[in-house]
Amino acid sequence: MTTTLRPTGPIQQGADGAKSRAYAVCDNGRPVGAVEIGTDPGFGASAGVLRSLSVDEPSRRRGRGTIAALAAEEVLRGWGCNQVFLTAPADNEGAQRLAAALGYTERSRNMLKDLDRTAPAPLDGAVARPMSAEEFAHWQRTSVDTYAQSWIDQGVPVEQAMQKSRSDHARNLPNGIDTAGMHFHVLVHEGAVVGHVWVSVREDRPGEITGFVFDVEVSEEHRGRGYGRALMRQAERITLDAGAHRLGLHVFAANTPALRLYESLGYRTTQYNLAKTL
Repeated sequence: MTTTLRPTGPIQQGADGAKSRAYAVCDNGRPVGAVEIGTDPGFGASAGVLRSLSVDEPSRRRGRGTIAALAAEEVLRGWGCNQVFLTAPADNEGAQRLAAALGYTERSRNMLKDLDRTAPAPLDGAVARPMSAEEFAHWQRTSVDTYAQSWIDQGVPVEQAMQKSRSDHARNLPNGIDTAGMHFHVLVHEGAVVGHVWVSVREDRPGEITGFVFDVEVSEEHRGRGYGRALMRQAERITLDAGAHRLGLHVFAANTPALRLYESLGYRTTQYNLAKTL
């Protein structure tokens, strides 16, 4: 058995500069599956993505998927990539097992909650309100570096992490605090701002409005008092008030306290985001 990749078209390059190419997975020249690779527009040209991999049912469980994935990684090395990412749906145990066998490790995960129709009660003594323009300016001065550092802490090279942070902020906040669908709120207790939350509520698919928590943080000196839970409850209220009934988020795998909080609030994992150094 000889498993190889055969291009099914030329390298494509999008307006964002990201490259992609599709291949047929062949067994002795006969197509038995497909694979697509690319580069990540957020992290830059040195970050590869294994976008999809499939092997036809009659040809599975013979190692072809493993060989195809390794061959795809070699192509990405040839493109100058030093890392490769992939996503594995939470309900696809086969994809998770294959990724683990190939040396991929979980970097983060996406979670989702179907919201009750009634907004949750606020924390006693704490009041949430929209962030002021002055407070937003203060947040914005450090937000790019803070977000980049969260990726650096996960092993992402500094240059890639900074590009990811800058591109995400530019894409999501083209008009700053006035960007449509973006909601910035702070939580105040006994006259002091103890934390903030940034929620996006917009139509991701036709007819489907979904909320997403981009950022939630409690000031270090105020942690351990339930304010994180209160801010997440506020995120639910923002989402419901905007007419959506689902709220998603992204959390780093190493952030155990946040994972436990989200699970206790009823969030379920929908996707694992995995990475490997090439």
